[in-house]
Order: sequence, then structure tokens, then C-alpha cells
Amino acid sequence: MEISKTYLRRRVRRRVRALKGFYIHLLAYSLVNGYLIISGLFEQPVDLSGLWVASGWGIGIAAHAFSVFGTPFLSRWEERKTEELLDRERKKKQGRG
Repeated sequence: MEISKTYLRRRVRRRVRALKGFYIHLLAYSLVNGYLIISGLFEQPVDLSGLWVASGWGIGIAAHAFSVFGTPFLSRWEERKTEELLDRERKKKQGRG
């Protein structure tokens, strides 16, 4: 099976955009929460409410990371399912021809 260069380019660009989006999200998370936590340490009394923001936003970062990087299990499943459906389509075409 030959995959067109255009298809591969689109797929790679989509992957790069997803990675870029995650890294921008991670940078914003680090800067904002770093500021909140460090500034809270200089308050009298020490204010660690920034930890609540960091932990809540951390759940969002984890979900974003999961959507971008996935797990090996999901990647293998997706690849197997793609091949299965492609085989099914090939068999349909052969049956008609």
C-alpha cells in the first residue's frame, strides 16, 4: 500500500501543530503557576492557594498530554483497526470487480 506524499505531509503537519499546542499550553502553565506559587511564598502569612490552581490546571495539562502523546496501547489499537478497515474495503472492491 502506497501512501501519498500529500497525505503524509498533512498528517505530519497535524502532529506538529498538536505538539506545538501542547508545548505552548505547558509553557503557559509553568509561567502562570510558577508566578502564583512564588508570589504566594512572599505573602505574610504564606499563601499557597496557587497550589489549587496548579493542581486543577494540572489535570487539564495531563489530559492534553494524553490526547497528544496517547499511550502505546491506543496507538497500536488504532493502527490495527485502520488495517482491519482497509482490508475490509479492499475485499469489498475485489468482490465487485
